[in-house]
Amino acid sequence: MINKDFNSIIELLKAFPDEQSCIAHLEKLRWNGYIISPFDPISKVYDCKGNKYRCKNTGKYFNVKTGTLFDNTKVKLQKWFLAIWIVTSHKKGISSIQLSKDINVTQKTAWFMLQRIRNCFGNEKEGILKNKIEIDETYVGGKNKNRHNEKKIKASQGRSTKDKTPNYWND
Repeated sequence: MINKDFNSIIELLKAFPDEQSCIAHLEKLRWNGYIISPFDPISKVYDCKGNKYRCKNTGKYFNVKTGTLFDNTKVKLQKWFLAIWIVTSHKKGISSIQLSKDINVTQKTAWFMLQRIRNCFGNEKEGILKNKIEIDETYVGGKNKNRHNEKKIKASQGRSTKDKTPNYWND
């Protein structure tokens, strides 16, 4: 995303010292000098003040964040860039509480940012399992004390296998 390998947060902050440098970098990554409207790709685009643009055909205003993971947030791009760097540099991930402390936002905001970052980098092939699936030791039905009196098993503590039968899937 950032086109460079940063070895530390200090290097990242030197490369993006303010919001305008982050916006300029994101514009270069997204449009590379030729601005395209997210609402109508063939429309002419007018440059407005405040880093905003206007689509001629639709009349809608947009900025570089429109249609990205940064869309509709009040969080500055510098904090987003920091969050992305921190999340991708931790091998085992990071909690929203720790991220909130690292970039000085609330835990709720950090959780929101993490959700968007994880969604952006998520695996699209997740979902339905295919072929034969083997499942080891699955107990369904809850604790023995919650069973009907006729179905309780003495001295089982809910772990009895007397009333359980193996299920064979895909046979």
